[in-house]
Amino acid sequence: MEFWMIQVFNGFSFAALLFLLAGGFSLIFGVMNIVNIAHGSFYLLSGYFGYAIIKLTGNYFAGIIFAGVCVGCLGMIIEPVFLRKFEGNAPGNDLSQMLVTVGLTYVIQDVCLLVWGGDPFKIPLPSYLDGYFKLGIIALPKIRFFIIASAFVIYFIMWWFQEKTNIGAKTRACVDNEEMAGGIGISVALIRIGVFTLGAVLCGFAGVIGASFLGAYPGMEFEILILAFVIVIVGGLGNLTGAFLGSIIVGLADNLGKTFFPELAYFTLFAPLAIILAFRPRGILGRSLS
Repeated sequence: MEFWMIQVFNGFSFAALLFLLAGGFSLIFGVMNIVNIAHGSFYLLSGYFGYAIIKLTGNYFAGIIFAGVCVGCLGMIIEPVFLRKFEGNAPGNDLSQMLVTVGLTYVIQDVCLLVWGGDPFKIPLPSYLDGYFKLGIIALPKIRFFIIASAFVIYFIMWWFQEKTNIGAKTRACVDNEEMAGGIGISVALIRIGVFTLGAVLCGFAGVIGASFLGAYPGMEFEILILAFVIVIVGGLGNLTGAFLGSIIVGLADNLGKTFFPELAYFTLFAPLAIILAFRPRGILGRSLS
């Protein structure tokens, strides 16, 4: 029983980390229809940023905030400079977006190698997040509780922002009908850059937390990006709650699959994806395209 409790808890904590990553990715994908392959590189770069600041200041939360702001500023530059000309539904735009973001991925990867080298590292935890909580005979890492709590806080803030604020209403209007939203005076360009920046900021937070949990190393950006894609497809494009549910499914499937069937780890990850899409082609909470 203790074994099962530990494995399920580990799956939920990994799911929480994936939500911090995939929430922003789903937002960008669903609202802007941009396949941002560079999202994984934002995650890795933020881990390096957080590592540098935490090493300099000794403040863990300063590293999280700094990394989120820096990666958000990078997103604020990338969207209007590199991607805006390829937005919209014109033929070939999807391929152009993918090629541009793939190029950005390799540029960021090489910059990280040049500045920080290729050795893997792990951000040291502060004393209040290091160690374990004792629940009877079970010892559970504090950092995993912190990740789960962070995911719930981010989820409720994002839900409130999308559903209860004027900017959230404008964002939903842009998703439903971009031309009509522009016609009634909504600045679609400003909404787009804001959404892309917000997605990058969330990725920045995830990168630092992930680097203190899983570590960081060159190539991790592609591993984590695959999981983000699966979550977005399972949950439904642009749906925050769908991303949350998708993260739980993927997190549990990945952790339990690697525990019980390590030689079939990818099968246990993609089998739920195939089953869900067979019955829900637009994902669990995906919107109708008609």
